[in-house]
Amino acid sequence: MQLADLLDLSLVGRATAAAVEYELEDGAIARLSFGDLRLRSDRMARLLLAQGIDRGDRIAFHLPNRIEFIDLFLACIRLGIIAVPINVLYREREIGHILRDAEPKLIVTTKDLAPLLVGEAGGWPVVDIENFVSGISVGEEIPVRTAIDGDAPAAIVYTSGTTGLSKGAILTHNNFAVNTVNLLACWRITSDDRYLAVLPLFHVHGLGNGVLSWLASGCLMRLAPRFEIARAPELFESFRPTLFFGVPTIYVRLLEFPDELARRIGARTRLFVSGSAPLPAHILAAFREKFGHTILERYGMSETLMNMSNPYQGERRAGSVGLPMPGVSVRLIDPVMRPVAEGEVGEVCVRGSNVFSGYWRRPDATADAFDNGWFRTGDLADRSADGYYTLRGRRTELIISGGFNIYPREIEDLLLEQPGVREAAVCGVPDERRGEVPVAYIVSDDSFDSVVLEAACRLGLASYKVPRAFVRVDALPRTALGKIQKKLLPPIDPL
Repeated sequence: MQLADLLDLSLVGRATAAAVEYELEDGAIARLSFGDLRLRSDRMARLLLAQGIDRGDRIAFHLPNRIEFIDLFLACIRLGIIAVPINVLYREREIGHILRDAEPKLIVTTKDLAPLLVGEAGGWPVVDIENFVSGISVGEEIPVRTAIDGDAPAAIVYTSGTTGLSKGAILTHNNFAVNTVNLLACWRITSDDRYLAVLPLFHVHGLGNGVLSWLASGCLMRLAPRFEIARAPELFESFRPTLFFGVPTIYVRLLEFPDELARRIGARTRLFVSGSAPLPAHILAAFREKFGHTILERYGMSETLMNMSNPYQGERRAGSVGLPMPGVSVRLIDPVMRPVAEGEVGEVCVRGSNVFSGYWRRPDATADAFDNGWFRTGDLADRSADGYYTLRGRRTELIISGGFNIYPREIEDLLLEQPGVREAAVCGVPDERRGEVPVAYIVSDDSFDSVVLEAACRLGLASYKVPRAFVRVDALPRTALGKIQKKLLPPIDPL
């Protein structure tokens, strides 16, 4: 059974059931059935074929959250065309790199976003989605089906590029199918759910987890253009979701809801999931107090989709990303690829049907990323005696000071517990005597007292882990999904 067959459990098997709600330009709410989605995606597939686009070709999606994104993606899945979603927040330089790397046969965007592609699209045709779909012909409605091997690429998802130019992770039909089945089983997603989708569809969190879980389960989805705190209360109250996927920055904003509203939402919602960036333990505790619900934190990547999750039934441990998903093998290694002892920090390596096939046109990067079939994630973690994993930061962010390893997240977690500290990021800076020393960047409600913060760190951390400076910034640079981009923090002189 291929990915399209898995989705047809809803698109064909639940043809008359309500599938999706979305807002039109005039503010009215449109609703489509699963049968409508199947018909729309078949028509889109025939339009793509008429344009000379077929199996193995790439289409770049430079689109915000809108129903046509889903139409296009489903058409690609049916035809074996490779989808290349592009972050709508990217600017010309970032977009140009992706287009030159992926060489799509077609670039689909909107009238508003099209100017970003001027001069970057080269010889590739750029189409406005509204003009493009106007070319769809309505005639004999013959279902489109193409026999596709499960190892065939379904999408090329470009990494956030936190350490240089982004690389295209090739995700296969099997990657998506296995991930979808795992989420339905482990998070108990069924046709009875109501899924509120606010995450961007260009990211694997919104697409690979959200959209595919919705389609395979047959539940009702409300597709929002984006998360907007001003509109969030009305959206939660009117749609009344049972299922919500978010990132830590969204959960921080949800804590602004009035207590009575938060309790009503928490009572109706079956599952809140957080991912794409670490969820601070104090945010989980505050959310549980306010909404009466413990957020389920999980761990995934563009290259692997979901690796681990806290259990649906059982302890959702603060600060932990839980246990490996079914079929996912995990091991922790030291710098020379030896397994580390229980409780020690090591690099997370994963193996399973969820793991991507490699980086697009980058055999060197692919070879560097794998060791005897194990994908080296670059993330550091330790494992408790009962099997829960806790992330400790990125391998490239490890600070080695005077021969001691310092894991920035440990310091960041302590700083976030201090009054007035809203956000914290810890980096290493050069030091003549110790090689590197930690420095903390702080976003605070008001001016902070570095002496107080230093005292708190000295009370809770070994002396070599105490930041040598505390730098106030207005905001931390983040990706669209909330990951901190430490390379963009303002530089400071060596201490």
